[in-house]
Amino acid sequence: MMRYEGENAHLVDQSPCAGIRADLKMCLLESDCVKKQKKTPRECLQSFDASVPNECYALRTTFFECKRSLLDNRTRFRGRKGY
Repeated sequence: MMRYEGENAHLVDQSPCAGIRADLKMCLLESDCVKKQKKTPRECLQSFDASVPNECYALRTTFFECKRSLLDNRTRFRGRKGY
């Protein structure tokens, strides 16, 4: 379900972790929780709704790791996590 392609697509948001954020956003907006139950994406993630695919929860974890790596001083040598 990954839709962001770093070389071909250009995101307006050029901040770090923007690709993961875009993928997470699209994953949540296409889930049944948002479409059928009319909940916000935040409510769907916080309630651990069964209609949200596991891919969205994996993207959430990846997004967290990417944001955390921005604060970690070791990333000067290792680089940011994510894509």
